[in-house]
Amino acid sequence: MRIGIYGGNVRRNAALTSLLDEIARFEKAGFHSYWMPQVGTFDALTMIALAGQRTSTMELGTAVVPTYPRHPNALAQQAATVNALAGGRLVLGVGPSHAPGIESLGLQYKSPARHIREYVTVLKSLTSEGAVEFDGSMYRIKTGFACPDAAPFPIVVSALAPLMLKAAGEVADGTVTWMVGRNTIANHTAPKIKEAAAAAGRPDPRIVVGLPVCVHDDREQATARAVQIFGGYGNLPNYRRQLDAEGLDKAGEIAVVGNEDQVTEALGAYFDAGATEVIASVYPAGEDSRGSFARTHALLTRLVK
Repeated sequence: MRIGIYGGNVRRNAALTSLLDEIARFEKAGFHSYWMPQVGTFDALTMIALAGQRTSTMELGTAVVPTYPRHPNALAQQAATVNALAGGRLVLGVGPSHAPGIESLGLQYKSPARHIREYVTVLKSLTSEGAVEFDGSMYRIKTGFACPDAAPFPIVVSALAPLMLKAAGEVADGTVTWMVGRNTIANHTAPKIKEAAAAAGRPDPRIVVGLPVCVHDDREQATARAVQIFGGYGNLPNYRRQLDAEGLDKAGEIAVVGNEDQVTEALGAYFDAGATEVIASVYPAGEDSRGSFARTHALLTRLVK
């Protein structure tokens, strides 16, 4: 199993640099990748540039950088710099995010599938060739840059709806998901993005599946805790559609929970459904938070080895 960690959380009262120590520990434990979101805390790409100096083998990904607030030329130049500093191990996850967050910045959340198609096309040209000349309906760009030690790197998209998956398959290197269930991966995500990639003559796409994971003997208690932590996602239309497709009422119900055997079986089912990698967002359940974290990390470490 190709397993990564979906992290980026800094413990209360801990220094931001403590996250670099954590990433280094996960590499030493054998994990294939470490991913961070771009949310209202620190800048994920800056942290990846620093983490690249503390690691040497694991991929370092963003899941995801919202595209509307950042011009593709600016993001391409930043990401190319980060990839060079990280020794060519960046996986740049991008996505349109959600209407409420984008509109709160005074920006329009307009035609997300077309926006992503053009945005990633520009990114790909700049990060693979160092230059772009593009005349689209949303972007008209002629520019370039020369970053020392620049090299191409994978770009994946947070694609959920059919048009987004089509765009991701045709112009990106795959998708990175969050709060998407096994049945949706098997019957919607994987077949649609693979079909789009094949029709465009592109390689098999990466299907990186982000999931809350908790090893705990009381599955009901672990699910209830996930509902508390992740419940807000169910209020966002993009995630609500995915949850409805799985027949789930609350976002936390999608969490992978149970004892070691049950979690191993559930993760394996995601790979059978078409996932090429699972990135685990580990959360605790029960009164012993540290013990819960340790038990889940111990299982995931055994699986990656």
